[in-house]
Amino acid sequence: MTSTFVDDGQARAAVREARPAQVPTAKALYFSLLDNPAGCRDAARAYLAAQIEVARAEPCELPDAVWQLQGWIQGRAETVGIAYREYLAARKNGAPRRYFSNKAHALYFLKGVAPTKLVDGAWLYGTLGRWDNPDFHPLIKTYLEELGDGVPDKNHVTLYRRLLATHGCEHWDTLPEDHFVQGAIQLALAHEADAFLPEVVGYNLGYEQLPLHLLITAYELNELGIDPYYFTLHVTVDNAGSGHAHKAEQALAHLMAQSGDPAAFFARVLDGYRLNDLGACTTSVIGAFDLEAELVEILTAKAAVGKNMHSDYCRVAGRSVNDWLADAKQIPAFLTALADAGWIQRGEDVEHSRFWRLIQGERAEMFGVFSSYEQQVLRDWIVTPRDATATARTDRVLSHRARQRALDTLTQHAPRSGYPERGLIRRRPGGAGGDTELHQLEERVANAAGKLDAMAMLARLMSPSVHHTAIGLMATRMYSRLLDA
Repeated sequence: MTSTFVDDGQARAAVREARPAQVPTAKALYFSLLDNPAGCRDAARAYLAAQIEVARAEPCELPDAVWQLQGWIQGRAETVGIAYREYLAARKNGAPRRYFSNKAHALYFLKGVAPTKLVDGAWLYGTLGRWDNPDFHPLIKTYLEELGDGVPDKNHVTLYRRLLATHGCEHWDTLPEDHFVQGAIQLALAHEADAFLPEVVGYNLGYEQLPLHLLITAYELNELGIDPYYFTLHVTVDNAGSGHAHKAEQALAHLMAQSGDPAAFFARVLDGYRLNDLGACTTSVIGAFDLEAELVEILTAKAAVGKNMHSDYCRVAGRSVNDWLADAKQIPAFLTALADAGWIQRGEDVEHSRFWRLIQGERAEMFGVFSSYEQQVLRDWIVTPRDATATARTDRVLSHRARQRALDTLTQHAPRSGYPERGLIRRRPGGAGGDTELHQLEERVANAAGKLDAMAMLARLMSPSVHHTAIGLMATRMYSRLLDA
């Protein structure tokens, strides 16, 4: 990582050079950048160049001049505040949830946006090497806050990993390609910040504007018994008054002033801003939910393993379970047959269904076959009457991201207990396992030739694939202390 400012001419040349390279798929690049970023830098540049070309077809609501940004941001905040107030009033008067039809729907959303949430803040990683330039501090401090300043309870990736694990939603790697577009963009920007600095600034400006959907999502998750803290934390830290939205505006103004061609810099900022519009987004993931289709997909995956595991004595509609599961295309008909035969009582409590008792119960023959997420999908499908399932399919929310990002506001969240912070350099006896590794890091930083070497050493441990680990969290705490020293 370098602290040298890359001028616009060099950066534009880097983008041009990237274009002839083979453009990888979002999913392939996503996992490659997490595993071996140094080995796919050309692919990352090519991917960004291609995505920028696609994004230029998207509308951009940013004002024409930087000096207008503050008023524009404040206007958005006021608009979202009014819209959220209207949402709350409608709910109080009996309106149904706007986003989530049931808990399975909400968990489907959590899993569907996981590739993006699990690299939260990554687009700013490449700014860590610019710590000696105060104009980069708003971006660096934003990244540190995304990492929770090294406190596990506040690290955004750690929080989201816990949320997924709590609800059995860890298996997200088979999601469709478009679910990985935003994550791949963020990781590519993370490792190519020198060549794409204006795009990083623009992407950050767009990402840090709080949308209405974040507030509604948090409200409805809480209603469904799902901890909304990951989302409410973003509501507070991204605020337009003093949070990430304000820092994004500061960074743009300061860094654009350093550019040899401010107009060209701002044009590329607009490109970066538009990158937020690509791939699956919150509202498109929510709108794509189909309860029965999700259940069929779950059972299809189970059938691949269990199609030869059932005894012939159990028959449904005159056919063995193994026969039903032999062809994935038969799964919808199998569900209908289970309901027709009384194994599943649609529209009633799950305990009334014999099939459910095979999964949950004192002597459940299929105990452990379904994860907590899969059980929730099955539960919600059972308690939903047949006709309601068909109706729900035609009533999905399919909003464009431009609408979702058009609104923002401020809310507060009750304070949570944090982890005690450790000192920057703390001498102590060596321990076993992870403790030894942390102790060695302290020793290496203490023995560094100077602040330049120490900051570079720590920054390497704060990459998107490492920062949420024990040593990454410690490196973040130490970097944060040294930045302000």
